[in-house]
Amino acid sequence: SQALSLASRLVEEGASILDFGACSTRPGSEAVGAEEEWRRLRPVLEAARKEFPDLRISVDTYWSDVVERTFDSIGDFIVNDISAGEDDPRMLSLVGSLGLTYVAMHKRGTPATMQSMTDYEDVTSTVADYFADFSIRAAQAGVSGWILDPGFGFAKTLEQNYELMRGLSVFKDAFPSNRLLVGVSRKSMVYRLLGITPEESLPATQVLHLHALQNGADILRVHDVVEASQTVSLYRAL
Repeated sequence: SQALSLASRLVEEGASILDFGACSTRPGSEAVGAEEEWRRLRPVLEAARKEFPDLRISVDTYWSDVVERTFDSIGDFIVNDISAGEDDPRMLSLVGSLGLTYVAMHKRGTPATMQSMTDYEDVTSTVADYFADFSIRAAQAGVSGWILDPGFGFAKTLEQNYELMRGLSVFKDAFPSNRLLVGVSRKSMVYRLLGITPEESLPATQVLHLHALQNGADILRVHDVVEASQTVSLYRAL
């Protein structure tokens, strides 16, 4: 009931996609396993599909078993995989066979053992090269129209996050047929730079959202839907 209440509010505020996750994937977090994820997800997803039959649903998971069960339960949805298919070798072939929309994110290591990228001088080129390789794997698995997520905050220093933000247009130039997703809402790259708390980072987050939109972002993953929707409206007016 709490999840549905939140979902209803987000829809009323203008969300066009609802992203459901049953395990934290922030750096330093521990996995709970596919069975526990599905135990948590199933009742909420089934209720959400019934409540919002026409709304796009996204599921944040890197387990192919969870993807398969979700598809059997609610039908078409978006797979939001922070591992870009690396954590489960069956993921890409399953997504391809089911014809699902797929979000591939860049990271190094698992959330619990995130690997630093301090050994790379040009993080934007490194991430672009990563997705060039991923595009080959995706094509071989029959995954088309995948969404690119550069992975802000995952295995990247504060400076590298802003380098990546400045270079967003590189991804639109290199992958013109793929939508670009940006998720920076309340992340440490905002509040650490400014010396504030996550709760105080909303205005600064909208600055980054506007920059992302101006440089090719197609989807914003946010906590604060009203403010993000207003930013999108102002961007379109400009």
